[in-house]
Amino acid sequence: MINKQIAIIGVGASGCICAYFLIKAGFEVTLFDFALPLRTLLPTGGGRCNLAHAEYDFKELAKNYPRGEKFLYSVFSKFSTYDTLSLFEELGVETYTQENGRIFPASNSAKDVRKKILDKIKKANFIKEGVNEVLPIENGFKLKTDKAEYFFTDVVIAVGGGKCIKGLNHNIVPFTPALVGLNADIKNLSGVVLKNVYSNDLKISDDLLFTHFGISGPLAYKISSIKTKDTFPYKLSFDLYKNEFDLQTELNNNPHKDLKNILSSIFPHRFAEYISGEFAGVKAHKIDGKIRDLILNKIHNFELIVTGTNKGEETVTAGGYDLNEVNPKTMESKLYSNLYIIGEALDIDGFCGGFNLQNAWSTAYAASEGIINKN
Repeated sequence: MINKQIAIIGVGASGCICAYFLIKAGFEVTLFDFALPLRTLLPTGGGRCNLAHAEYDFKELAKNYPRGEKFLYSVFSKFSTYDTLSLFEELGVETYTQENGRIFPASNSAKDVRKKILDKIKKANFIKEGVNEVLPIENGFKLKTDKAEYFFTDVVIAVGGGKCIKGLNHNIVPFTPALVGLNADIKNLSGVVLKNVYSNDLKISDDLLFTHFGISGPLAYKISSIKTKDTFPYKLSFDLYKNEFDLQTELNNNPHKDLKNILSSIFPHRFAEYISGEFAGVKAHKIDGKIRDLILNKIHNFELIVTGTNKGEETVTAGGYDLNEVNPKTMESKLYSNLYIIGEALDIDGFCGGFNLQNAWSTAYAASEGIINKN
């Protein structure tokens, strides 16, 4: 243990938690990054830190990752959602679970979580330099920054955001935005939210937010994640209201109401007017079967053409170190002994709801255990 010099490149969620486990086991750890430690944790969950999701079956949990599902079976079997809750209890962070399964700190503060983690890794040596190159040499690795060169026996790559380290022959899956709003040519609906919208194409549902550039919110983020490798433009079809709604009966029962006012019983008024189109002000008794079917088709087969992603909005990137070149039991590179790759550095990304942080905690643990057991 004394002969180990461990470097962790990246001070995000996975890097700092990996440092925590290693320090707890008695190792000396040096973290490299020019960024503020755990800066990327602060905006998670809208500043409240959605640190996990209440799915306790590891195979079901892994289904929430468009890339990495099978790889994560081994990882989550080692460090599950239960383990995450135990970890945060150990860190002094009380948690609660929302009805939708999202787990938050009782303080509802990402700043509080950040402070608790950093308090536990004060023994780490923080070097505020970005690592540009990692060179495998005899008995370890040479790390190059803009300012100096360093030697370490073990290296953990935990840097995300589309960054990759020179000097290694690992295959890097190209980085693309994931969990991002989608550009579409749709006007005058900015700020409208529709609940529980169903994607006819992908067979998933969630809330959808219309914006000045197109669509955003949980459903748009899921779609962007699943279709991150697709070529633009592409078409999407939505069922906007899957609950029971008999439009003809509503028309019969409200003959003197405008169509837009009838549709306002299931949609926000502005959207009801939008989907009514040229018939918005037409009285119900004047709506014939052809118009009724046209409106129903708009509701159940609402189409959009997606032309791109909204630059700067992405919270996660798809892509990273090829999973085929990493041991899922230890996070150790299959190409270089004593090199470990974790968190967002891997070609793994999950949906919104605490899944990306779960990947960070779990792969950090697996790597720390790999290092400890190899000693």
